[in-house]
Amino acid sequence: NKRTARIVSNAVLMNNNYCPISFRTVDSIDYKKAILLFYEQNNITNFKRIFIDQFEFAVNTYF
Repeated sequence: NKRTARIVSNAVLMNNNYCPISFRTVDSIDYKKAILLFYEQNNITNFKRIFIDQFEFAVNTYF
């Protein structure tokens, strides 16, 4: 499920000395569209952009 996936992805990031990320600042509709695009068409482009944006946000905000 989503919660487990986020925990695991943050564990991988932290294990490699990167900061954890949160998707708090993402528009929920954009997030859902990106996830659906990945699930239905195996297209990671939109989710990749969201992930990178959130990672940059976390680095700039918390570190």
